[in-house]
Order: sequence, then structure tokens, then C-alpha cells
Amino acid sequence: MPDLMFPQTSAVSERTRSTSLAIFLLIIAVGVAFVAVHLVIDLEPVQQSSVFPYVLLGFAMLIALGFEFVNGFHDTANAVATVIYTHSLTPNLAVLWSGAWNFAGVLVSSGAVAFGILQLLPVELILQVGGHAGFAMVFALLIAAITWNLATWYFGLPSSSSHTLIGSIIGVGLMNQLMRGPSGTSGVDWTQALGVGKSLLFSPIVGFLCAGLLLLVLKAVVRVPALYTEPVGNKPPPLWIRSLLILTCTGVSFAHGSNDGQKGMGLIMLILIGTVPTAYALNKAVTPAQTQAFVTVAHQASAVFGRYASGSPPSASPREDVEAYVRTRQMTPATLPAVKQLTDIVAQQITAAGSISTVPASLVDNVRNSMYLVSEAIRLMEKSKQPAFTADDRAVIDSYMQQLNHATKFIPTWVKVAVAIALGLGTMVGWKRIVVTVGEKIGKQHLTYGQGASAEVVAMLTIGAADLYGLPVSTTHILTSGVAGTMAANGSGLQWNTLRSLVLAWVLTLPASIALAAALYWLFRVMS
Repeated sequence: MPDLMFPQTSAVSERTRSTSLAIFLLIIAVGVAFVAVHLVIDLEPVQQSSVFPYVLLGFAMLIALGFEFVNGFHDTANAVATVIYTHSLTPNLAVLWSGAWNFAGVLVSSGAVAFGILQLLPVELILQVGGHAGFAMVFALLIAAITWNLATWYFGLPSSSSHTLIGSIIGVGLMNQLMRGPSGTSGVDWTQALGVGKSLLFSPIVGFLCAGLLLLVLKAVVRVPALYTEPVGNKPPPLWIRSLLILTCTGVSFAHGSNDGQKGMGLIMLILIGTVPTAYALNKAVTPAQTQAFVTVAHQASAVFGRYASGSPPSASPREDVEAYVRTRQMTPATLPAVKQLTDIVAQQITAAGSISTVPASLVDNVRNSMYLVSEAIRLMEKSKQPAFTADDRAVIDSYMQQLNHATKFIPTWVKVAVAIALGLGTMVGWKRIVVTVGEKIGKQHLTYGQGASAEVVAMLTIGAADLYGLPVSTTHILTSGVAGTMAANGSGLQWNTLRSLVLAWVLTLPASIALAAALYWLFRVMS
């Protein structure tokens, strides 16, 4: 590495670095203890006749958190690239600071991104996540994503973990469809995949154009030459510039946690539901009062479905008919009666249990899957606008969908803590390669303070906006394209060899992860 990045440090700097490292490790230790305690509390009531589910749970969690750890090499490392490269913060302190704000972003995240990605998966694999096919799916897509991320990190290429994970999901869906043939499997939800693809495609373009424009505006308004110089040796910039860069790093870290940090959470929840459904299939935090509200809204929604299904005979197999609608996205005369009947069945089961948190272990899986199917059916009805609900009826249906999602699409706090820990550790171990690429290998000149601030402001706002709409985007793509945009706007020139490598990594990520995940899924299914 160049001397600019790894200068000789004084004794005071070494003490500061050691102190920040000690604080970081202490926080990690506290987080690990928090995760362990809450996992034990959650599993204590679970009655298992074998230790195998726990072994499987541990192995699957290790791989899922490994994905987030590798994610730290790529996406989280981009959040600290500018403050480390400009010597605004020491590497250990930057990672600690970024990790704290990543964690804050993770904690306030809605989960919309996490469950939005899961909607790409075939519905039958989600409903049978505890079976051989379900675990083959989880292991295949996680191992494929980790493999590709490690390969691109090794060459110092800021590849997108989001892009990789989504490609892996598509690969599993395609192979599942090929293996089952004309048996009615849903394969990939291409409508959902197209929406995700658009967000991944356009966000780097937004980063490039907006970051370049912001730098030009900044140079016109803030005429301070110090802001547009590159770092010299290991000397930190003036205090006000340091504060600006630390602020933008904070914003990117928070936005990254609220968006990218969610991507592994949905998969971790699938693992928990598959191995210990009694503890995680339904939200145990739902209170009796909230349960009563759920039942009331369910009855109202049932009445709405009944009105729009008027004249259609009852479904002989409501669960199968609703699953067929979610799988094929084709509404038949049996769809609305089936959704109404499944809604009534769920309400009866919850009423008999007294609370969502006290549903008998033997029924938990069944109730959760019924809720999931009804929620997905409502989502598809709203997208297709069939049937055409009135405003009042739509309000009732929307309220019911929110109740269903609250009961089934939840993320425990300890899962968020575990993901934040994995991201932080990954960033601490693997930041160096990415920082050098961002700081020195995109433009023909080294990154200036103003360029770093412009790229990070745009990244922060773009990721935050995507989070509001539940769209997954790549911190890597947005920030690196933003840096390239500032280099172009500044007339600094671009290193086309690096850019070609970056674009090649971006272009190859999708087909490579699709092929890897498809091959692994086929292998695991054959082995099982």
C-alpha cells in the first residue's frame, strides 16, 4: 500500500488506535452477549426431541452472518473510505464510528427491504422453508453470494453485495423451476425482479450525475481552495473539513444500515422459521390487545372479500387456491372465496388460541403460512387492481395486510444486533483494499475532500430515498459511481482500466451469482 495510506504513526496515534480498538471489541463482546442471551431465552420454551435442529440452526446462522461479514468488506467499507483516505479519522475509530451508525440504521429499519427481497423467491420454497428444498435454497444462495463477494474483494473491486444476493435468489428460483418442470412452480417473480433491477441499474447513474453536479455547485458557492485539495501525507484536513467528512460518513453509514443491513435479515428469519418455527414463525411480541384488534380487522376484511366474491361458490381447498393465485398471479373465480375462507380460518384459530403469541406449537407453522399467503394475495390484488376495491374497502384491506405483516414479517432486535456485529467486523478486517480503490484508482488524481463529501452526500440521500420505498440499492455502486462523477466534473480524468474492471465486475455479478446459486441448489437437492 502507498505511504499516503499507511504513514508512520506517533506514540499518541498508536494509543488512540489501541483505545478505539479496545472500545470496538468491548462493544462487540457486549453485542455477542446480548445476542446469545436473547437467543437462549427465545429457544428455552421450545421442545425438541433432537439436537439436530439446533446444529442446523447454528450452521445456517454462521453462513448467514458470514454473508453479512463479507458484506462489510464491500458496502460498509465504502462508507468509511473517504474519512480514512483523507485522515479525518483513524481507521479503527472510523470503523467504530461507522459501525455505531450502521447499527442505528439497522435498528430503525422497517424490514421492507428485507421482505421485499424475499418476495423474489418461489412461494412454495418459502412455505416449506423447514424442508430439504427450503434449506437447499438458503444454503445455495448464501454460499454463492459469499463466494462471489470474496472473489471480487480479493481483487479490490467494490462489487455489490445486493446485486450478488439478488442474482443468487434468481438462480435458485430458475433452477427450482427447471427441476420441477411443468408442476406449477412459481419460479422467479419477474415483476418484482424487474423493480429491483431498475433500482440497481439507475442508482449508479443517479450517483454519477448528481455527485458531479453537486461538486460543481459546491465549487461555485464555497470558494475555499482547501476543500478541493487532496490529502498530503498523514496530515488531517482543517477541522471544519474533517467535521464535514465525518458528517457525510455518518449519513452514509446510517443509510447503509437502514437498507443494506436488512438484506441478510430476511434470510436469517427464514432460517429461524425453518429450524425453530415454534419460536419464530409468529411474532411473540404481539399483545392480547393487538390480537383482538387483528381478529376484528380480519372479520371486516372477510366481509369485504365476501362482497366482491358474491355469486362465486365456496372453495373446496381454500389454502391450495390461494397458493395457486400467489404462484401463478392469475385470478380465478375460486380466488376471492378462498381468500375469504382462509381469512376466516386464521381468525378462528387465533381466537381459539387466545393470542397470536400462544398459538399451539402444532399449529404455528400452519397459521403462519396461511397468514403469509393471504398477505401475498392482497399485495398482488393491489398491484393488479383486481378486484377494483372502493376507497373504504381498500382501507380495510390495507389495515388487515398491516396486521398480517406485523404478525409474520418481523425481525427481533437480537437479529439486528447480530447483523450489525457481522458488518462491523467485516469492515474492520477488509476495509483497506476498497479504500485504496475509491481514493486512488478511480480518478487519475487522488480524491479531494470536496469530491469525497459530494459523493457521500449523494450516496446518503439516494440510499435513504430507496429505503423509504423498500427498494434494495447498492452502497458500493452509488458511492463509486459518485466518486467517478466528481472526477469527471472536476476534470481530474478517469482511470479507465479501473472503471472497466468495476463495470465488468458489476456486469458479471448477476450471471455469475445466478449460475453459482443454481448449480449449488441443484447439488444440494440431489444430495438430499
